[in-house]
Amino acid sequence: MISPTYIQILAAVLFCLGIATVISKRNIFFAFLGLELAINAANLSFIGFSKTLPALQSITGQIAPIFVIAVAAAEACIGLAIVILIFRNQETIDSDEYSLMQG
Repeated sequence: MISPTYIQILAAVLFCLGIATVISKRNIFFAFLGLELAINAANLSFIGFSKTLPALQSITGQIAPIFVIAVAAAEACIGLAIVILIFRNQETIDSDEYSLMQG
């Protein structure tokens, strides 16, 4: 069985990679990909902590990621729809160009 410490280390590394991707990439799709990676790292952390609790209490740590996944799926759908609408007007997916929009 894998130690919960190793699971938390893996979750921290994945979270840092996700945040680094969001900060460094100019392509909006890669930014969304990094955001999803960070959210999944938080889910992994929930699951890792739930392994340290007794059986009945660990269910909470396993149910919380299901709600997070549902919210992340809705965020991805709305984000993709916004990107498609902006792409129709700007003809680019470079996130630096979005800051130049004036309404």
